[in-house]
Amino acid sequence: MTAPPTATPAASPTPTTADDETPPQPFAGDPFDKDVLPAPPGATGALLRSLLAPMRARVALTTLLLLLQQAAVQAGPLLVAYAIDRAVPAFRADDHGPLLAVGAGYLLCALAAGALQYVFLIASARVNQDVLLDLRGRIFRHAQALSLDFHERYTSGRLISRSTSDVEALRELLSEGLQELVAVVLSFVFISAMLLWLDLGLGAVAVASFGPLYLLMRLYQRRAGRAFAARSTAIATVIVKFVETMNGIRPVRAFRRESANEAAFRVLNRRHERANGDALLEMARYVTGSRLVANTAVAVIVLWGALRVVDGSLELGVLAAAVLYLRRLYDPIDRLAMFLNSYQSAAASLEKIAGLLAQTPSVPEPSTPRELPARDGELPGRAVVFDEVAFGYRTGGEILPRFDLTLPAGQTVAVVGSTGAGKSTLAKLLARFYDPSAGRVLLDGVDLRELAGPELRRGVVMVTQEAFLFSGTVAENIAIGRPDASREEIERAAKAIGAHEFISALPDGYDTDVRKRGGRISAGQRQLVAFARALLADPAVLILDEATSSLDVPGERAVQAAMATVLKGRTAVVIAHRLSTVEIADRVLVMEHGRIVEDGSPAELIAGTGRFADLHRAWRDSLA
Repeated sequence: MTAPPTATPAASPTPTTADDETPPQPFAGDPFDKDVLPAPPGATGALLRSLLAPMRARVALTTLLLLLQQAAVQAGPLLVAYAIDRAVPAFRADDHGPLLAVGAGYLLCALAAGALQYVFLIASARVNQDVLLDLRGRIFRHAQALSLDFHERYTSGRLISRSTSDVEALRELLSEGLQELVAVVLSFVFISAMLLWLDLGLGAVAVASFGPLYLLMRLYQRRAGRAFAARSTAIATVIVKFVETMNGIRPVRAFRRESANEAAFRVLNRRHERANGDALLEMARYVTGSRLVANTAVAVIVLWGALRVVDGSLELGVLAAAVLYLRRLYDPIDRLAMFLNSYQSAAASLEKIAGLLAQTPSVPEPSTPRELPARDGELPGRAVVFDEVAFGYRTGGEILPRFDLTLPAGQTVAVVGSTGAGKSTLAKLLARFYDPSAGRVLLDGVDLRELAGPELRRGVVMVTQEAFLFSGTVAENIAIGRPDASREEIERAAKAIGAHEFISALPDGYDTDVRKRGGRISAGQRQLVAFARALLADPAVLILDEATSSLDVPGERAVQAAMATVLKGRTAVVIAHRLSTVEIADRVLVMEHGRIVEDGSPAELIAGTGRFADLHRAWRDSLA
C-alpha cells in the first residue's frame, strides 16, 4: 500500500508548469532579454567617482604635472614674438643678450615639457591601471554574488563583454582621452587668454569661432552616443555567439551545425561592422566640420592681421605669435574628436557596467545571520522542513504549489517524476539557489534565509549531474569544499569514495592538471572526484541532482558505491531518473506537476498500484 503522505499540498489551482530542468525564458520587457541592464539615475557618475575617490591625491598630482607641462609648451609662441619684435632688433644693434636669452628659454621650456610629459605619463598610467584593476575586481566579485536566476538569464558572454571590451573602452578613455581633454581645455583657456592679451581684436575673432565648434561638438556627442551604444551592444552579441558556440562545440560537431552557426555569426558580425561604420561616420562629420570652421577662422585672422601689420597698427611678432597660437588652438581639434570618440564609447560601456553592478541578488545575505545549532547525537545529518512553501519563477507560472514536507535527520529521500515535475526546483530551494515565493525552508529549525553563505554551504552541499571541475589539479578540485584540508585528508576522502586508484594512475597523481572542465578524465571519474569533494566538505545535508544519469553501467555502479559512503548518516535528497539510484533511498517522493503525489518507502510504493509502481515495472521490463 501507498504510505500516508508526509507532504500535504494545500489546495491550489492547477499550476502552469514549466520544465524545471530548463531555465525560464525571458518574457517581453524582461531587461535580461537585452544587452543593457537598467542603471539607476546617476549610477554611472557615482561609479566613476567611487573608482577615482581612493586616488584623489594622485589624480591631483597628475593634473598639476599636466598643467605645468602645458605652461612650458605654450610659452614658445611668446618667446617667438619677443624674439621677432625685441631680440632680433637688439641683435642688429650688437646686443646679443636678448636673443641668447630667448634661445636658452626656448630650450629650457622644451626640456621641461618633455620631462613633465614623461613623469605625467608614468603617474597617469599607474592611476589608470589601479582604476581598471578595481573595476574588473568589482565586476568579478559582483557577478559571483548575484543569484542563480540572474545567471540563467544574463549570459556568460555578456559578462565577459562587460569585463573585457567595456573595461577596455574605459581604459582608452583614461589612458588617452582624459589627457587629451585636459590638454585641449588648458590650451583653449591659456591660448584664448594670451590672444586677448596680445591683441583684443584677434583674440575676439578666435573666441568667436568657439561658438560653431561647440555646436558641432554637441551635435556629435548626441548622435555618436547612440552609435556607440549600438556598437557596444553589437560586439556583446558577437562575444555571446562565440562563447556559446565554443562551449557547445561537441553538439555543434555532432549535429553538423558549423554552416548554420557560421551564417548566424556572419549576420552578427555584419551588424557589428555597420555599428562601427556609423560611429566612424559621425566622427568624420565632426572632424570635417570643425576643420572647416578652424581653417576659416585662421584665414580671416591672418588676412586681417597682415593688413594691420602693413598699416602699422600691429607688430609682426604679435601676428606671428597669434598665428602660432591659432595653430596650437585648432590642431587639437582632431584630438578632441578622438577624445569624444573614446568618451562616447566609454560612457556607453560604463553605463552597462553600472547597470550590472546595480543588480541586487534575489537571494540576499541575511543582515543578522544565525548559526546552526550543535548537532544532536552522532549522526552528521540535520532535519529539513518545508513549511508552507510555494514557488514560482519571476517570469510567471507557479512551479510548486503550497506544500509541507519534513525530512528527518539522516534520512535518504529519492525524488522521482517526469521532466518538469518540479524535482530540481525543490532541490534548488533546499540549496537556497532560490528563495520560496511563500513559506520557509528550515534546517534544524533555522530558516535558510537567516544563514550566512559560508554557514549554509557547510550545512548543505549539492552534487550536480555535470560534476564540474575547474582547471587545476585533482587535489585542488577535491579541496574546493574545504580549502584548508591537508593532503592526507584529501587522499582519505578519495580512498573512501573509491577514487584513489584511478587518481594514483594519472601522470602526476593528485597533482595532475584536469584541464578545462576536467576534460582529461572521464565522466565517471569526474563524478567520483565530485563525491570526494562532497565527502571532504562534510555537509549535514547532501543533494544529488541526477548524479548518475550521464554514466554507463560500470560507471554508475562505481558512483553508487561511492554514494553509499557519502550518504551514510547524512540527510540526503537524491533527484533521480534512473530507478536503480532509488534503491539506496529510505524513502521515495513521486512528483507530478509540482505536487508530491506519493510518499513512502521503495518497497511500499513498489507493492502498491500508484505511479511509482508503474515506473518500477516499466524499468524492470526494460532490463529484461
